[in-house]
Amino acid sequence: MVVRIDPVILSGGSGTRLWPLSRAAYPKQLLPLTDSHSMLQATVLRISDPARFNPPTLICNDEHRFIVAEQLRAIAVEPADIVLEPMGRNTAPAATVAALLAAARAPDAMILILPSDHSIADTPAFLAVIDTAAQAAQGGALVTFGITPTSPETGYGYIKRGAALPGLDCCHKVAEFVEKPERDKAEAMLAAGGFDWNSGMFLFQAGHLLAEMERLAPDIVRACRNAVTAAQRDLSFMRLDAAAFAANPNISIDYAVMEKTMSAAVASADIGWSDVGSWSALWELGLEAGGAGDDANNVTVGDVILDDVANSYVRAERRLVAALGVRDLVIVETGDAVLVASRDKVQEVKTIVDRLKADGRGESEQNLRVYRPWGYYEGMDQGDRFQVKRISVKPGQKLSLQMHHHRAEHWIVVEGTAKVTCNDETRLLEENQSTYIPIGAWHRLENPGKVDLKIIEVQSGSYLGEDDIVRSDDDYGRDSKS
Repeated sequence: MVVRIDPVILSGGSGTRLWPLSRAAYPKQLLPLTDSHSMLQATVLRISDPARFNPPTLICNDEHRFIVAEQLRAIAVEPADIVLEPMGRNTAPAATVAALLAAARAPDAMILILPSDHSIADTPAFLAVIDTAAQAAQGGALVTFGITPTSPETGYGYIKRGAALPGLDCCHKVAEFVEKPERDKAEAMLAAGGFDWNSGMFLFQAGHLLAEMERLAPDIVRACRNAVTAAQRDLSFMRLDAAAFAANPNISIDYAVMEKTMSAAVASADIGWSDVGSWSALWELGLEAGGAGDDANNVTVGDVILDDVANSYVRAERRLVAALGVRDLVIVETGDAVLVASRDKVQEVKTIVDRLKADGRGESEQNLRVYRPWGYYEGMDQGDRFQVKRISVKPGQKLSLQMHHHRAEHWIVVEGTAKVTCNDETRLLEENQSTYIPIGAWHRLENPGKVDLKIIEVQSGSYLGEDDIVRSDDDYGRDSKS
């Protein structure tokens, strides 16, 4: 009998090693890094076979909720739920919440835990190893997926395979978990054989995981049960109770359970896997894909010109990037930042992000384009008492009814039709028409049309921060920042 699996996709990471493209407000799982779909969308599509899988549950943080929901709508996927974590607490609490929700429906529900930001080139092989792992999980195993190693990688943990599970070709008992090793130890493990990379993907029956969590980490089960019991619905989201969830330790499922349980098993998988954990990983993926690479082992994305360049990854998001006479570099251009790094140093990009945070610079958190549930806005220019933004509103959407104490706004419609409310007056504006919103006026921008509305907004005043917003009405239940 085939048991359908409940996929649970974890989308809470910040992806700092892929700065400046990935930032806290729009991290790597939301970006189209390997094809036209975002990594989150690619993960969801990978487990979309209704014969094998139920609709997915997404676990993400509050700030990304509308982006996650919109990305699912864009690929016509209706999730089982989108669960909002009030703060990050690593994978053990997230997996426990998933198990509690699934067990409430059926204690023997099968749960597949997947990170949202991994690349898997061989989907058929991935599905085949899930089928085998499911048999092990039905027998009581807590299964982690091990990746067949191709190099002595020091950025991954390792799993030593133990005795084979009877009748299951690729599944073994876990003999040992190995922390991220030094180079010489990684080379020795690769030479010895019998080791897999630890992928961070898991498969288990909800009841079995909860039983082991109750035995090994009862404080996590208690905190998660309280967070679920006191959770509230917010539009189409489940918002976990913040006070209860905060009682969880910040701990991975590996440390909390997998390294202590006698039920741990590993399903070895040769599936073309990458955690896309650095710019060098994207360079390697580009070379493997073939189309993006050239004869000098360069991978380029966007408007790029190279002359006498080798073994480099060059990505242009907004402007032409030209490189001449360089080797082994990563060059990434965005609208507000450029990264130039030696390819063997890109694992250390996080240190740049840490410096930006320490200096209070917004480039660590936000992209120039800031996404909202109604669309996005994008900074174009700014001075001491003015700033210029490009605003795009999706069809049928509207901003909150709001006012500002310190700034006035001028709106110019450049594409589509705008419905503008200013105090007691409402009117339609077509392309090339404009309006003025005085300081203190209650106002709202809507898109009543069937194409995106695009306007240029010029703000002027003594204070232009996004926290100068007072809301009277909002379709999305927000109380700060439009």
